[in-house]
Amino acid sequence: MNTIERALMHALFAHLHHNIDQAVDFKAFDELNRMVGRKWPGALAVGPGDDAAVFRMPGREGYFVAKQESHCSPCVPRPYDAAATGAGGAMRDITAMGGRPLFLLDFIGTRPLEQEVIVGPCGFAGKCTCGKCRIMTSQERLDLMVRGIRDMCAAMDVFIIGGGLSTSFSDIVPAVVVAVIGQLVTEEPLTKPAKAAGDKIILIGETADDGNDTLFRAGLVREMRPAKALFEEERTTLEATLAAFQAGRIHACSDLGAAGIGAAVCESARYGGFGARVDLSAVPVRVEGLSAEEILICETQARMVLQVSPTDADEMVAAIRSRNGIAAIIGEINNDDKEVFEYDGQTVAIIPNKPSAATLESLREQ
Repeated sequence: MNTIERALMHALFAHLHHNIDQAVDFKAFDELNRMVGRKWPGALAVGPGDDAAVFRMPGREGYFVAKQESHCSPCVPRPYDAAATGAGGAMRDITAMGGRPLFLLDFIGTRPLEQEVIVGPCGFAGKCTCGKCRIMTSQERLDLMVRGIRDMCAAMDVFIIGGGLSTSFSDIVPAVVVAVIGQLVTEEPLTKPAKAAGDKIILIGETADDGNDTLFRAGLVREMRPAKALFEEERTTLEATLAAFQAGRIHACSDLGAAGIGAAVCESARYGGFGARVDLSAVPVRVEGLSAEEILICETQARMVLQVSPTDADEMVAAIRSRNGIAAIIGEINNDDKEVFEYDGQTVAIIPNKPSAATLESLREQ
């Protein structure tokens, strides 16, 4: 297991972001939902476990989509961008299910407004030694986070309809949580699991070196660089993705959040009972000189992945580009039990769907 494999596998199998069920009893939710479902049959189409929930209002036609997401830690070094990308990420989760985001609620918890906070690379340390940080009041940081959420909603034509605020937090890390509600535009919900061997994997959007949180947690980089907010690009990716949906031939869809391409491909293939092979050198990049590891795992915003049959792949790429979207076929689903990532013909990482017990134990000790 090389270092990048360890970093990605830690994100996929140990870190709670991708393993909420290790801390929360989802079976209790399932039992509750089955009980309520007897009163409102057909109301819940997709519950906990996919990119977002899909549901219908009893007695009404059509589906709605809902997602809640937090971007707390990234708000320490980069509050404006982190709050904006938290909102944008939740909106992409709505789109990943086949919906258009429409409404947003937010909650922010921070220190008392008059207290000083450090904003920048040394924010977690509580004392600036790099000379790049800013000292500001909690009120000024709050204003930045609110503006980030507002600006993302403005770019995506999403209403802000409510939320909450607490100034009783004492931790260095503020709480920044958004919930987004949208309306399904596809006939049926799209889901994350891969559906068929041979399906092509299409990436929408460009990759950069920002959003290196997974690399930072794995100790592979010294400074966390949270993802930068990409407002125009988010809107372009939304409209390009919805254009691809119109053909009705998308088999699986997911947005690229934590751990980037690596997590999106591995989770989709594993949940569907398949493997995958990805050529990272085919990935469109925003900046030159990216390493294969950065392309694999960084969390650059405004990106989605779709899976379609080989006969439909070129048509889907054309549909995406017709709305000014950037798209490339980067790999395919196969019948293997692992995901293989290559760059210029060299293997970068091999991620098994079922790591050994010893491997899992070593990841938990990381």
